[in-house]
Amino acid sequence: MTIATYDLATFIDDLRAITGATCDPREIIARVRPLVHDLAIGRTWLQPKHYECDEAQGFGAHLLHEEPDHTLAVFAAAWLPARGAPPHDHGTWAAVAGVDGSERNVFWKRLDDGSRPGYAEIVEQGAKVFGPGDVVTFLPESIHSVVNDTNRVTVSLHVYGKHVNYTTRSQYDPQTRTAREFKVTQTV
Repeated sequence: MTIATYDLATFIDDLRAITGATCDPREIIARVRPLVHDLAIGRTWLQPKHYECDEAQGFGAHLLHEEPDHTLAVFAAAWLPARGAPPHDHGTWAAVAGVDGSERNVFWKRLDDGSRPGYAEIVEQGAKVFGPGDVVTFLPESIHSVVNDTNRVTVSLHVYGKHVNYTTRSQYDPQTRTAREFKVTQTV
């Protein structure tokens, strides 16, 4: 199979096979990583509408696929220049690949034990810029933030074990040491 012919339907079939064979998030993301890369680089699914953003949110979230039980959600994310997403987790495994342009991911570590509702102490652990074809994976509790440092809209491909609006997902503020629910507005 060549990258240029790898399409969304085949990718979804491959995702179903992988998640049907194991429930281990580490094994899933290890197996999904090269497939997300191939789909991102192949761009067979990419359309002009996937560059549209929600101004209030700072990014666009275009749903490409979701199973009826909200598992195996695939999004095209479009990021406005100088905008992004605050520190957050996903509440599920995730694999993200750069498609068009670059994005800076900042990785965070949670220091508290999560036992106090609404409280979270996080510290920055590092950052890396990801471009077309670069893949970053996350376990359900991994925390990161995203910033588009470029002067144009960038696009990335996001694959989740479950649609993030159906997980217990948090957004964090390192200055106020708070955590609150984090939902995304899908771009139509």
